[in-house]
Amino acid sequence: MPDLQTGFIPALDALPSRKSPLMERFAALLDPKSPSQLEAMARESRAITRRNFGRTMRLFAPLYVSNECVNNCQYCGFSRDNPILRTTLTIDQVITEARHLVAQGFRNILLVAGEHPRFVSDGYLEACIRAIRSFVPTIGIEVGPMEAPEYQRMVEAGAEGLVVYQETYDRDVYAVMHTAGPKKDFDWRLACPERGYLGGFRRIGIGALFGLSDWRLEALRLAAHLEHLYKHCWKATFTVAFPRLRPAAGGFHPLTDFPDHALVQTLAAFRLTFPEVGIVMSTREPAAFRDAVAPLGVTIMSAGSHTEPGGYTGAGSDDLHLTVKGRRVELDDKPDQARAEGQFGIADERSPATVADRLRSLGLDPVWKDWDPSILAA
Repeated sequence: MPDLQTGFIPALDALPSRKSPLMERFAALLDPKSPSQLEAMARESRAITRRNFGRTMRLFAPLYVSNECVNNCQYCGFSRDNPILRTTLTIDQVITEARHLVAQGFRNILLVAGEHPRFVSDGYLEACIRAIRSFVPTIGIEVGPMEAPEYQRMVEAGAEGLVVYQETYDRDVYAVMHTAGPKKDFDWRLACPERGYLGGFRRIGIGALFGLSDWRLEALRLAAHLEHLYKHCWKATFTVAFPRLRPAAGGFHPLTDFPDHALVQTLAAFRLTFPEVGIVMSTREPAAFRDAVAPLGVTIMSAGSHTEPGGYTGAGSDDLHLTVKGRRVELDDKPDQARAEGQFGIADERSPATVADRLRSLGLDPVWKDWDPSILAA
C-alpha cells in the first residue's frame, strides 16, 4: 500500500538533480533534437504504439455537469471570481446529455465538474453515475479531489476511471496560480491518484497543463510521477496527457511556450519510455495537429467536445445564475439563448463522426466501446 503521507513527494522534490535510471533516459529524450532526430523518435514511437495497441483509437466525450467552483485558478474559466453564467445539471439533464452522446456513438463518457461542495455533494455525483451506467459501459470522473472512501463510493456507483491533473508540478508556480480554495494544497492534490487507487479505481489518468512552467521540467516531473504510480499502484492501468492552455474566461495568457515540435517530442519520449501507457489527445488541439500526431503514439481522443454544462443539448440553460462569494445570485435579466460558460475554448470543432472518418482515412480504427460490465459477470 502506498504511503499517502509521503508518496511521490520526496522523489518530486529531488528533481531534477536526482533521477532514477529510467528518468535519466527520459530526460535524454527531451534534450534538444535536430529535425532528423525528432523524426526518428516519431517513427519509433509509431512502431511501438502499433506493437502494443494495434491501430485502435479509443474515443470518449467529456460531459460537464457543473461549472461551479470554490477555487481561484488564474488559468481556468471556472475560477470562482470570474463573473460567468453558471449552472449545475439535474440528474435528468445529465441523462439527456449522456443519451445525446450515446446517439453519436460514444460508450465512454467522462463526467466533469468544478469543485464546489455546496453544488456537487451529498451523493450527487454517485447519482449521476448510477443514472447513466445502464447505457454507458465506461464512466470516468474528473472532479475535485476526495478521500479514498469517497472514491470507493464512486466505484461502487459504477465509475471505473479517475482523471486528475496536477496542473503544474512546479511548487512555486502552483502557489501563484492557485490563490484560494482547497486546490491551494499542492501535496493533497499530488496524492490524489493514490487515494483513487485505494478507493478501487483501476484506470487512472494524470497530466500537466503545459504553458505554466518550463516544458522539459514539467514533462520530467510528470514522467517521474507516472513511474512512481506504476511501482506503487501496479494493479491499475494509466493514461497520461499534456494539454496546452487554451483561451478561457479571465483572459489568462500562457507563461511559457510549448510549441508543436516540443509536444511531439514529449509524446514520443513518453511512448519510448512507457510503451504501454495510454496517451490522450483532447480537442484543445487544432484538427490538423491532431490528425498529424494521431498515428505517432496517441491512443485515446475526445471528439465533438463541449466544456460547458449542457453544452450538447442546451440542458440547464433554464437555471443560469451567477455565484458571488460562494452564494447563488439570480439574474435580473437573463440573455436570450444564453448558456453556461465553458472551462476553456475548443480548437477542434469537428463532429464525432467526422473525427472517426478521418481516423479511418489515416489507417486507424476508432473504438467507441472496449468494456462492458458483463465481462465481470462471467
